[in-house]
Amino acid sequence: MHPMDIHAPSAAETQSLHRLLQDAGLPVADLDHAPVTFLVASDAQGLAGAVGIEVHNGAGLLRSLVVRDDLRGSGHGSRLVAACEGAAEALGLDSLTLLTLTAAPFFARRGYAVIARDDAPEALKQSAEFRSICPASATCMHKPLDFLSPRARTPHRTA
Repeated sequence: MHPMDIHAPSAAETQSLHRLLQDAGLPVADLDHAPVTFLVASDAQGLAGAVGIEVHNGAGLLRSLVVRDDLRGSGHGSRLVAACEGAAEALGLDSLTLLTLTAAPFFARRGYAVIARDDAPEALKQSAEFRSICPASATCMHKPLDFLSPRARTPHRTA
Protein backbone atom coordinates (compact mmCIF):
# COMPACT_ATOMS: atom_id res chain seq x y z
CA MET A 1 0.00 0.00 0.00
CA HIS A 2 1.24 3.47 -0.85
CA PRO A 3 1.75 5.93 2.01
CA MET A 4 -1.39 7.98 2.48
CA ASP A 5 -2.17 11.00 4.64
CA ILE A 6 -5.79 11.42 5.84
CA HIS A 7 -6.81 14.97 6.79
CA ALA A 8 -9.45 17.68 6.41
CA PRO A 9 -9.36 19.03 2.85
CA SER A 10 -7.57 22.28 2.11
CA ALA A 11 -9.35 24.91 0.03
CA ALA A 12 -7.32 23.79 -2.99
CA GLU A 13 -8.29 20.14 -2.45
CA THR A 14 -12.00 20.95 -2.36
CA GLN A 15 -12.15 21.38 -6.16
CA SER A 16 -10.36 18.05 -6.66
CA LEU A 17 -12.71 16.46 -4.12
CA HIS A 18 -15.82 17.54 -6.06
CA ARG A 19 -14.26 16.25 -9.30
CA LEU A 20 -13.34 12.90 -7.70
CA LEU A 21 -16.90 12.48 -6.37
CA GLN A 22 -18.44 13.41 -9.73
CA ASP A 23 -16.14 11.04 -11.61
CA ALA A 24 -17.31 8.23 -9.31
CA GLY A 25 -20.97 9.10 -9.92
CA LEU A 26 -21.51 10.29 -6.34
CA PRO A 27 -23.81 13.23 -5.54
CA VAL A 28 -22.33 16.71 -5.13
CA ALA A 29 -25.41 18.92 -5.57
CA ASP A 30 -26.01 19.41 -1.84
CA LEU A 31 -22.40 19.62 -0.64
CA ASP A 32 -22.35 23.41 -0.39
CA HIS A 33 -25.21 23.46 2.13
CA ALA A 34 -25.37 19.98 3.71
CA PRO A 35 -23.84 19.58 7.20
CA VAL A 36 -21.16 17.25 5.84
CA THR A 37 -17.51 17.22 6.87
CA PHE A 38 -15.02 15.48 4.63
CA LEU A 39 -11.79 13.68 5.30
CA VAL A 40 -9.51 13.30 2.30
CA ALA A 41 -6.57 11.05 1.62
CA SER A 42 -3.64 12.27 -0.38
CA ASP A 43 -0.53 10.66 -1.76
CA ALA A 44 2.30 11.74 -4.04
CA GLN A 45 -0.11 11.93 -7.00
CA GLY A 46 -2.63 14.17 -5.21
CA LEU A 47 -6.08 13.38 -3.89
CA ALA A 48 -6.38 9.61 -3.38
CA GLY A 49 -9.82 9.35 -1.80
CA ALA A 50 -12.40 10.86 0.49
CA VAL A 51 -15.23 10.11 2.88
CA GLY A 52 -17.86 12.35 4.40
CA ILE A 53 -19.74 12.37 7.67
CA GLU A 54 -23.01 14.24 7.86
CA VAL A 55 -24.54 14.86 11.29
CA HIS A 56 -28.23 15.54 11.95
CA ASN A 57 -29.39 15.92 15.57
CA GLY A 58 -26.77 13.52 16.89
CA ALA A 59 -27.22 10.93 14.13
CA GLY A 60 -24.28 10.22 11.80
CA LEU A 61 -24.49 9.51 8.08
CA LEU A 62 -21.38 8.11 6.38
CA ARG A 63 -21.46 9.31 2.80
CA SER A 64 -19.48 9.71 -0.38
CA LEU A 65 -16.71 7.16 0.18
CA VAL A 66 -14.52 7.31 -2.90
CA VAL A 67 -11.05 6.04 -3.80
CA ARG A 68 -9.16 7.01 -6.95
CA ASP A 69 -9.47 4.31 -9.64
CA ASP A 70 -5.79 3.30 -9.60
CA LEU A 71 -5.91 2.71 -5.82
CA ARG A 72 -9.11 0.66 -5.53
CA GLY A 73 -8.62 -2.67 -3.79
CA SER A 74 -5.49 -1.48 -1.97
CA GLY A 75 -7.00 -0.94 1.50
CA HIS A 76 -7.42 2.82 1.16
CA GLY A 77 -11.21 2.61 1.42
CA SER A 78 -10.94 0.68 4.68
CA ARG A 79 -8.55 3.27 6.09
CA LEU A 80 -10.93 6.07 5.13
CA VAL A 81 -13.89 4.29 6.76
CA ALA A 82 -11.82 3.76 9.94
CA ALA A 83 -10.92 7.46 9.95
CA CYS A 84 -14.59 8.38 9.51
CA GLU A 85 -15.55 6.11 12.41
CA GLY A 86 -12.87 7.79 14.53
CA ALA A 87 -14.28 11.21 13.60
CA ALA A 88 -17.75 9.98 14.57
CA GLU A 89 -16.37 8.90 17.95
CA ALA A 90 -14.81 12.34 18.44
CA LEU A 91 -18.22 13.89 17.71
CA GLY A 92 -19.82 11.68 20.36
CA LEU A 93 -21.87 9.63 17.89
CA ASP A 94 -22.75 6.07 18.88
CA SER A 95 -23.48 4.75 15.38
CA LEU A 96 -23.21 5.47 11.66
CA THR A 97 -25.78 4.86 8.95
CA LEU A 98 -25.20 4.88 5.19
CA LEU A 99 -26.94 4.41 1.87
CA THR A 100 -25.17 2.60 -0.97
CA LEU A 101 -26.01 1.43 -4.45
CA THR A 102 -22.82 -0.54 -5.08
CA ALA A 103 -20.74 -1.11 -1.94
CA ALA A 104 -22.91 -3.16 0.45
CA PRO A 105 -20.45 -6.13 0.51
CA PHE A 106 -17.54 -3.76 1.27
CA PHE A 107 -19.38 -2.20 4.21
CA ALA A 108 -20.70 -5.57 5.45
CA ARG A 109 -17.08 -6.75 5.80
CA ARG A 110 -16.51 -3.73 8.06
CA GLY A 111 -19.35 -4.49 10.45
CA TYR A 112 -22.23 -2.62 8.82
CA ALA A 113 -25.55 -4.49 8.77
CA VAL A 114 -28.40 -4.01 6.31
CA ILE A 115 -31.43 -2.36 7.90
CA ALA A 116 -34.77 -1.24 6.52
CA ARG A 117 -34.59 2.36 5.38
CA ASP A 118 -37.54 3.08 7.69
CA ASP A 119 -35.44 1.89 10.65
CA ALA A 120 -32.76 4.55 10.10
CA PRO A 121 -32.56 7.33 12.70
CA GLU A 122 -35.42 9.77 12.19
CA ALA A 123 -33.10 12.78 11.87
CA LEU A 124 -31.29 11.12 8.95
CA LYS A 125 -34.53 10.28 7.17
CA GLN A 126 -35.16 14.03 6.95
CA SER A 127 -31.81 14.68 5.22
CA ALA A 128 -31.60 15.43 1.50
CA GLU A 129 -29.52 12.25 1.08
CA PHE A 130 -32.47 10.12 2.29
CA ARG A 131 -35.33 12.24 0.92
CA SER A 132 -34.18 12.89 -2.63
CA ILE A 133 -30.52 12.25 -3.47
CA CYS A 134 -30.20 8.49 -2.95
CA PRO A 135 -32.88 6.41 -4.70
CA ALA A 136 -35.21 4.12 -2.80
CA SER A 137 -33.31 1.16 -4.29
CA ALA A 138 -30.18 2.06 -2.26
CA THR A 139 -29.21 -0.37 0.49
CA CYS A 140 -29.41 1.16 3.97
CA MET A 141 -26.76 -0.04 6.44
CA HIS A 142 -26.01 0.72 10.08
CA LYS A 143 -23.13 0.12 12.48
CA PRO A 144 -23.03 0.74 16.23
CA LEU A 145 -19.75 2.33 17.26
CA ASP A 146 -18.61 0.66 20.48
CA PHE A 147 -15.53 2.73 21.18
CA LEU A 148 -16.08 2.95 24.93
CA SER A 149 -14.81 0.21 27.17
CA PRO A 150 -17.51 -1.66 29.14
CA ARG A 151 -16.34 0.11 32.30
CA ALA A 152 -16.68 3.53 30.67
CA ARG A 153 -20.26 2.66 29.65
CA THR A 154 -21.24 1.83 33.23
CA PRO A 155 -23.37 4.64 34.68
CA HIS A 156 -21.72 6.59 37.47
CA ARG A 157 -23.27 6.20 40.88
CA THR A 158 -24.16 9.23 42.91
CA ALA A 159 -24.07 9.01 46.68
